[in-house]
Amino acid sequence: MTAPSSPAPLATDKPRFDLLAFARKHRTILFLLLLVAVFGAANERFLTARNALNILSEVSIYGIIAVGMTFVILIGGIDVAVGSLLAFASIAAAYVVTAVVGDGPATWLIALLVSTLIGLAGGYVQGKAVTWLHVPAFIVTLGGMTVWRGATLLLNDGGPISGFNDAYRWWGSGEILFLPVPVVIFALVAAAGHVALRYTRYGRQVYAVGGNAEAARLSGVNVDFITTSVYAIIGALAGLSGFLLSARLGSAEAVAGTGYELRVIASVVIGGASLTGGSGGVGGTVLGALLIGVLSNGLVMLHVTSYVQQVVIGLIIVAAVAFDHYARTHKA
Repeated sequence: MTAPSSPAPLATDKPRFDLLAFARKHRTILFLLLLVAVFGAANERFLTARNALNILSEVSIYGIIAVGMTFVILIGGIDVAVGSLLAFASIAAAYVVTAVVGDGPATWLIALLVSTLIGLAGGYVQGKAVTWLHVPAFIVTLGGMTVWRGATLLLNDGGPISGFNDAYRWWGSGEILFLPVPVVIFALVAAAGHVALRYTRYGRQVYAVGGNAEAARLSGVNVDFITTSVYAIIGALAGLSGFLLSARLGSAEAVAGTGYELRVIASVVIGGASLTGGSGGVGGTVLGALLIGVLSNGLVMLHVTSYVQQVVIGLIIVAAVAFDHYARTHKA
């Protein structure tokens, strides 16, 4: 006789809810909602439409670069030169339009092209240094951070460049459908980055390189091209942000972008990307950037100094990575 088979599970049985997995998957949005609730209760002005637009305007500048950093971190790379490259690209563009081109209706277009192309070239050079010289990306971009900042100071003796016309400044302070122009551009860049990563062959190759570069190479992926291209992308976006920041401030500053490295990397990491590569996405990065913007704005409203803000953001980065590691190693 055959042994009786074990009873089949009831159709009504449901998989057990995994709280840890849920918290890990949605941790950024949950923490963001918590911050909004806390700051909204602490200060009635926090939840106003005007303050929301202020937060979005601030986030949009470094958020655009964070989209590019998503590509870089997805391949297991890093770029700590973005703030310095932003400053160099923006002040170089401002120098060209004020000292060479002069005032005119196309001033903003020339500035936009110059700033973006300089950022693109700077990122491309750093990407080539990583692939050709086989130097770790952190070292290459650490050197780049010093080089671009020094070049910025040399270009105009450390002074700002101002005197932009209204058409130029509109890109930083104008509105499109009641939304600040930088916010609209940030949304477009984020949408383009999301589509590129999720629905194109190039995006699949970026994930493949980050997951296992050698396996990707054996599968026919040009790893050097992908590596160089992601640094070129983040460089171009740093240049774009530099143009928008100078338009918003009404001047190109030699100290522009200082500390942006922390905010950009934090946005990507808090948004769920793995520093080892192969995991993450633009959606999470946008939420991470918003979280940092909400945190900074809320702390300012509570009269907390910028020094404490840096400490808090640093602790959140460590906590986000630690929680992600804990959740991965304690799956139910």
